[in-house]
Amino acid sequence: MPKLTKRTIDAAKPDLMRDYFIWDDDMPGFGLRVLRSGMKTYQVQYRHGGRTRRNSIGKHGTITPDEARKIAKELLGRVAKGDNPAEERAIHRGASSVAEVCERFMKEYVPIHCKETTAKEYRRSVDLFIKPTIGTRKAPDIIRTDIAKLHHNLRDKPYQANRTLGVLSVIFNQCEIWGLRPDGSNPCRHVKKYTEKKRERFLSEEELKRLWDTLDNCEQEGTESAAACNTYRLLILTGCRLGEIQTLKWDYIKEDGIYLPDSKTGAKKVYIGQAVHDTLTKIKRAPDNPYVIPGTVKGQHLTDLQRPWRRIRSKAEINDLRIHDLRHSFASFGLSSGLSLAEIGKLLGHSQVQTTSRYAHLAEKITQKAAERTSGSILNSIEKLSV
Repeated sequence: MPKLTKRTIDAAKPDLMRDYFIWDDDMPGFGLRVLRSGMKTYQVQYRHGGRTRRNSIGKHGTITPDEARKIAKELLGRVAKGDNPAEERAIHRGASSVAEVCERFMKEYVPIHCKETTAKEYRRSVDLFIKPTIGTRKAPDIIRTDIAKLHHNLRDKPYQANRTLGVLSVIFNQCEIWGLRPDGSNPCRHVKKYTEKKRERFLSEEELKRLWDTLDNCEQEGTESAAACNTYRLLILTGCRLGEIQTLKWDYIKEDGIYLPDSKTGAKKVYIGQAVHDTLTKIKRAPDNPYVIPGTVKGQHLTDLQRPWRRIRSKAEINDLRIHDLRHSFASFGLSSGLSLAEIGKLLGHSQVQTTSRYAHLAEKITQKAAERTSGSILNSIEKLSV
């Protein structure tokens, strides 16, 4: 067996009847395979688990004999430590792409562990941001720099960048559970999220009056549906999330409140007052439809509430107001009426105190104003008595 050099390799002629091997005399297990077609490939051969294994290194001409020898030395060194490069390569060849893993994730994990709104957000991130960038790559090949680059390319949308990073982290955790990646190999680790500026927009009393009047006018003129207008009225009066009112059924409404079987924080009771009952009484029930906010499809709830909202807020001249800001405004008016943060958290159905704490600065402002009124009243009394 000669030493494999460029001269010996170039001299090797194909056998039209069969493939054959030339093994290197200096490095046992390192050789050259000569195919009947004339193609020549470098090989590493070893025994593992009582069986002979063979691993192709590369084509002659693409890599040099010295480069092939160096790779062979590294592979045989791994074999000596108990590794099995040929099997690892076979496993990698059959490994799922990121796109395939995403679909398995959406099919097996999401329906069991996620609510409908979360599932929609996951699907959006998968289809718009993950698949187009790394979908064709093998899932085991993704490294931290790939994730960091994807996250960086979304830097002009910090909220979306962070949500996509979160989705990827859950997906790669599942890859470890499914045995598609080694434990502790999640490439999303240590990729720092962008700072998100929390939007705080609260309706003033004048804006609230203008919005309420606009809702009445739009419904009376027929420019917007009664269902859409009633949705926004109930959001204003209850502080609920859009999905909670959108999917509200008549069966959930009781004298002492609204009992939601499911929400972002699970089953919960929404405390309501007479104003909500009066609003609900005015809503005409759609025949054979269990929803308070009926849609255009028989038996279903209204789905499109963003487009009518944009038209209504434009007429009310509050174009920067989001639907979710109605919930913030509910909290603001509650604090102004003397409620504590704990009571606001109870009304909004917060499961954690930290969530309600975002309104702490409003409570401080209200308390500051109360202090000013009180101290001013005391001073006025003193001045009157001094006259």
